[in-house]
Amino acid sequence: MATAGKVIKCKAAVAWEAGKPLSIEEVEVAPPQAMEVRVKILFTSLCHTDVYFWEAKGQTPVFPRIFGHEAGGIVESVGEGVTDLAPGDHVLPVFTGECKECAHCKSAESNMCDLLRINTDRGVMIGDGQSRFSINGKPIFHFVGTSTFSEYTVMHVGCVAKINPEAPLDKVCVLSCGISTGLGASINVAKPPKGSTVAVFGLGAVGLAACEGARIAGASRIIGVDLNANRFEEARKFGCTEFVNPKDHNKPVQEVLAEMTNGGVDRSVECTGNINAMIQAFECVHDGWGVAVLVGVPHKDAEFKTHPMNFLNERTLKGTFFGNFKPRTDLPNVVEMYMKKELEVEKFITHSVPFSEINKAFDLMAKGEGIRCIIRMEH
Repeated sequence: MATAGKVIKCKAAVAWEAGKPLSIEEVEVAPPQAMEVRVKILFTSLCHTDVYFWEAKGQTPVFPRIFGHEAGGIVESVGEGVTDLAPGDHVLPVFTGECKECAHCKSAESNMCDLLRINTDRGVMIGDGQSRFSINGKPIFHFVGTSTFSEYTVMHVGCVAKINPEAPLDKVCVLSCGISTGLGASINVAKPPKGSTVAVFGLGAVGLAACEGARIAGASRIIGVDLNANRFEEARKFGCTEFVNPKDHNKPVQEVLAEMTNGGVDRSVECTGNINAMIQAFECVHDGWGVAVLVGVPHKDAEFKTHPMNFLNERTLKGTFFGNFKPRTDLPNVVEMYMKKELEVEKFITHSVPFSEINKAFDLMAKGEGIRCIIRMEH
């Protein structure tokens, strides 16, 4: 492409300080360095993680910053040493990576790459410790190695999954984070047997994707647990068959679930990050074979407390990161699940706004409206 090797001037939504609306600015995007690629973003969506770090209430504030990590785009140019990708390739950026060289990448069991696993505090590229974004010569920081709220962004090649060019980017862009996390928690980690009973705690985007995964796996009962009864009707579209609102009961929700399921559910998936929900998700699985999977990220000071007999009675507790998918190896296959109509993605997408109205997506999420809002870049 004619822009290869040159600085690109484009629009980006910049967060100048914590919690303040994003501002559309002209930024300069430097060319990719060794093992990096520059990608033209076509569609991006807002995930709760962006909002969490934009609010910066419990973490190191890194500003000014370009957020965004759930997206789809096309490779514009590649840096030295990049052989897996070429200009024109259709890609999904991923907030975590796969170097393919470390012990984790070489293990069939792990997706937690030593080199590229998520780092929310780092605002620069790992190659040279510099940012590729600037305004008037002053650096604007990156977010989780992706920064997709920009018409062009630069990423490490290991954080970019090459996908089928036939796949519509305005749909499959949501597979680069939350949907895959919930889906993988069910199909890769909980692995509910056909005909089994699954409880899903938290019916946001990740929880609904966990329901979808349980549905695909052939679970016969999928019980949604949420404090917001407004989410129940929507969740039926994702395979949910029953609902429990803990507020409707005067006993612990694990007891309610045990009574509904003759002693406990076969599998549970926890997608809230609330420590009490995590404990409930574990304690509600059946003794002898029950498996609970934790997906939600807890408060940094939270502690998980349960009686050891719960383990000795043959309950299993597992955790997962990004649904145990290896980004470059596995995401193309998740896209193919969508292409073969095994996985439905459209029902996760409830809103769409042009890039100039990106703050509307933040407003929708603050109000708890909808599931995913697609932000259309206006190149």
